[in-house]
Amino acid sequence: MHLSKVVKGLGITALAALALAGCGKKNDSGGSATAKNDAKVATSGFPIVKSKMSMTLMAPSMGEAEWKDMQVLQDYAKKTGISLKYNTPPNSDFGTKLNLAFASQDLPDIIYAAGTANLTPANEVTYGEQGQLVALEKLIPKYAPNLNKLMKEDPSIAKSITTPDGHIYSLPMLSRGSTSAWYIGPLWYNGEWLKNLGVTELPKTADEFYDLLKRFKTEDPNKNGKADEIPLSDVKLDASRWWLMSIFGLLTNDVQNNGDKVFYTPISNQYKEYLTYMHKLYEEGLLDKDTFSQSDDQKKAKGKADRLGVFQDYYSLFTTGRSQSEAMSDPMWQPLTSSVSKKAVVPGNPRISRGNFAITKNNPSPAAALRWVDYFYSPIGAAYLASGPEGLLWKYETNKAGEKVRVYADGINSENAEEKRSKITPDYGLTVPKLSGSDAKGEAEYKYAIRPSADASPIDDFTKFINSETAKKIDPYATVPFPLIYLTKAEQDSVSATANDLKTFVTQSEAKFITGVTPLSDWDKYVKTIEGMNVKQYVKVYQTAYDRWKSAK
Repeated sequence: MHLSKVVKGLGITALAALALAGCGKKNDSGGSATAKNDAKVATSGFPIVKSKMSMTLMAPSMGEAEWKDMQVLQDYAKKTGISLKYNTPPNSDFGTKLNLAFASQDLPDIIYAAGTANLTPANEVTYGEQGQLVALEKLIPKYAPNLNKLMKEDPSIAKSITTPDGHIYSLPMLSRGSTSAWYIGPLWYNGEWLKNLGVTELPKTADEFYDLLKRFKTEDPNKNGKADEIPLSDVKLDASRWWLMSIFGLLTNDVQNNGDKVFYTPISNQYKEYLTYMHKLYEEGLLDKDTFSQSDDQKKAKGKADRLGVFQDYYSLFTTGRSQSEAMSDPMWQPLTSSVSKKAVVPGNPRISRGNFAITKNNPSPAAALRWVDYFYSPIGAAYLASGPEGLLWKYETNKAGEKVRVYADGINSENAEEKRSKITPDYGLTVPKLSGSDAKGEAEYKYAIRPSADASPIDDFTKFINSETAKKIDPYATVPFPLIYLTKAEQDSVSATANDLKTFVTQSEAKFITGVTPLSDWDKYVKTIEGMNVKQYVKVYQTAYDRWKSAK
């Protein structure tokens, strides 16, 4: 199992919006008006085009290799008949460069792996309506059969990538792996501490969790004879917040839908209960006093010194410094219930990462571009993008059962595979348009795994542990806090300033309430302040957007 790096960047700039205001025709064609060379595009198999075709592609670079030198892309060009010219600014500059491309109208044919941090939902709405991006929904059934199949199996995909004008302007990465439901890296218990205290069953309620944190603080679970244990720690609660809020039935500190009713969680009674509970932990020294001032490195240093009982990370070993085998003794946090939330719940990932493949008005053949990307929405195509054709990272060998399995190619092993992979494919550190992880049956990620030897298991013990913990402690409880929606330009304009103000005020107030700088007796004053920040209009807009998403066909 390999980690993906989170891609962040800039949103739409005022310059781009101003330069495009009023330019470009409205795109009502669903893509048909731009079908320049589409009649010559094969609807299945390779090559995609008989006569070689060239396109330009703009994408963020992770700096590991020049895209023109990546062997997966070179091989795919031969396979498809489509060659690409690459414009790949550094990932840190990509958002600015993309906005300038729109502002200057110097657009590539394809925008790849931008993500919503760069090709924001607002960008899609604006540039799509202006005709800068090609609408794809009418082309998908014929020229993207793999994606179309996934969309039929999961109607939420089409709902989540369709803008308010009824068009699809960009394609997503679809996650279907064993940990795809993770909203963020989980909370973990220090397994050695549990063992030392004789704890055999994890807490299942807020009160039981509090009691265990008290034991962590007072019973010397790290066995060093010092009162240096920190029961619970994080950095500004930026990661553990979502899990701890879920104890009280909340999945976000923003809008959440309760059934079909949208509400703003930071002014709910459940949120007050969350603050009250967290303040109690802080006052009693159960929540790290440095939570709102320390860096992630400082938190990890405490973990490596065996001072943390409960903490958040992608894997526990990233905080503790332990080996994978040792980390298998650190259980994942069990979702909790409370007096205001009798049913355990945790935030779930929608498993759709938007804004990762868009075709611009300059593209000579949108159909060919769609066929080019659609292969990666199949399990075999996704594996090809991740690890290339046979001979680069892997080769076939026959195991004792007579089955052909993928094993590391000569000179490749678990120690150098990722470094090698970073140089042969763009599917490294970026959110790329593809089917990520397993197929719908949960089999593909194992079938296409690369093994150290023919008879080795395609999945190691640590990965089995992670998958088992996820299946028991996240999958049964995961609920998406709010669906992926688009706002119209008018809606966006009406809430953009409010959203920023609310986020800042709520985050600052959370820290003040928990640390006691602001007493919880000021709750009513806090709520009135938020009500005075146009929150009713904010919720109304998101209720309208939710209703539109819910009714979309």
